[in-house]
Amino acid sequence: KIEIIRDKFKNASIETLPELMTTYREDGRIGVSKILERAQKKLDAYNKELDRVQKMLSYERQYGECGVICGIDEAGRGPLAGPVVAAAVILDINCPILYVNDSKKLSEKKREELYDEIMEKAVSVGVGIASPETIDEINILQATYEAMRQAVSQLPAEPDIFLNDAVMIPGIDDKKQVRIIKGDAKSVSIAAASVLAKVTRDHMMEEYDKLYPEYGFAKHKGYGTKAHMDAIREFGMCPIHRRSFLTKMDLKNETQ
Repeated sequence: KIEIIRDKFKNASIETLPELMTTYREDGRIGVSKILERAQKKLDAYNKELDRVQKMLSYERQYGECGVICGIDEAGRGPLAGPVVAAAVILDINCPILYVNDSKKLSEKKREELYDEIMEKAVSVGVGIASPETIDEINILQATYEAMRQAVSQLPAEPDIFLNDAVMIPGIDDKKQVRIIKGDAKSVSIAAASVLAKVTRDHMMEEYDKLYPEYGFAKHKGYGTKAHMDAIREFGMCPIHRRSFLTKMDLKNETQ
């Protein structure tokens, strides 16, 4: 029955799909033909994604002979509240993670799924966090570097090559760093780091939302949306606001 065939395709892994398609290729029923068409589209999309990820491994292959490669990226440089978070990720390039990309190009659901997969499959990961107080004290750029160095320090050993998204990190040998403009869209390692940093920070902001629900941190994650700006004007700043980002605003009832 077609229903049975449909269930077989529904439960088939992507690896077994070609063989299953061959089995029913000669079945002349229209219903089966439609099942095969959908399966072919699924297979084409999978192969397209494989090709995309293979292209994103170009930097990892280029520097692979130099030793262990680490991708580094950050999340949270622009918001008015909360920390800046950096991640350092070492991947097994022989076990590519599909659909990993610049975190800004992914849905929240996909980021969450990839976060779990990266944490499961990565050789090692490190996460660094610079608080709002640190940002105010040393500025956002230096705080970002500090978070990146923290992330690297959490790895079991220092990598041989760092693939960075558009920065050179002070305190790490320049000869070991590769600065890649828009690296989170060009390198799988940097893209994985961008996902880990983004999801880690989002989870933190969701926890802060429980402490300061009047600001809506779970929704806007601390960015300067109209709702967030209106909340600051109404309630003043809370302890996780970056005062150096808000000194020029006309705020009422500012908390110290």
